[in-house]
Amino acid sequence: MGSAAKGVAEHASALARLEIRLALLELKQKAAALAVGIGLGVGAALFALFALGFAFATAPAALATVLATWLALLIVAGALLLLAGTLALLALRSIKSGVPPVPEQAIEEAKRTSEAVKADGGQRSS
Repeated sequence: MGSAAKGVAEHASALARLEIRLALLELKQKAAALAVGIGLGVGAALFALFALGFAFATAPAALATVLATWLALLIVAGALLLLAGTLALLALRSIKSGVPPVPEQAIEEAKRTSEAVKADGGQRSS
């Protein structure tokens, strides 16, 4: 009986080691796939940024067909500054609504729960 138990324990130990090795291999494969995905995503973002630059360059070139080049560039620069300012104001408003990053509702609910538990505990002990 003792040798059978010892054999079962050894098999269980070997099985556990194999499962750990399998889990590590799976994690390595997933980490590699994640790294490749992140790299491809960064590359895509970089090319999208270049495409956006060319799109912004196209706008004044198109306007320059009917206006002076300097005026077309000035109009597009002004539009981009207006867009940047609007986005900055929206960002500032969003940041102000998130500061301080404290879960106020959860804290208030925890206080109420604590007070209710204390009040309930006081009634039971009397």
